[in-house]
Amino acid sequence: MAVYNTPSDTANTAVRSFLTSVGEYYLKKSFNTGSGSGKKIWDGIRKEFNDLCAYCGEEGKLQIEHLIMFNRLEYGLHHPGNVVPVCNDCNKRKKDSNKKYASWEKQLANMCDGDSSKLFILRKNKILKHMETYNYPKLSSQERHAIRVIAESLYENIKGESEKSLNMYRKLDEAFVQIK
Repeated sequence: MAVYNTPSDTANTAVRSFLTSVGEYYLKKSFNTGSGSGKKIWDGIRKEFNDLCAYCGEEGKLQIEHLIMFNRLEYGLHHPGNVVPVCNDCNKRKKDSNKKYASWEKQLANMCDGDSSKLFILRKNKILKHMETYNYPKLSSQERHAIRVIAESLYENIKGESEKSLNMYRKLDEAFVQIK
């Protein structure tokens, strides 16, 4: 649970909801990893990785990692082909000098001591096979652009509505509450 909520948090949630819907559009069914068939798929993905972190190979409490990040900057879809199990430490991607999050390949390389290591190549190939097995959509540049335009619009509209609501409250408070 968030300690402090902002209009940006609400807008980001709306974008993730949209990316979930687009992922389910391509999947042609729901992918709720908390219950039902989505949970069964997630459990199968964890078994596919032997209940080990897909990046470091360690045991522990595993979390869902969206390979292509599930946010308004990278537009990764919530789809079985885009999720792998990772431990808490590996689920903290580093940022580069431009303050952009590392790709999953760079994150994997960081966890495997370089992108030329045998371990990196093995794990990368396993992840790529996973993406292919679950048929993660290979979006065209036009499809990615359309998702980006909609996600950016959704983000700005939701954030703007929250700010308009606060301004409306201030006016109502001024007109009706503070009159007393």
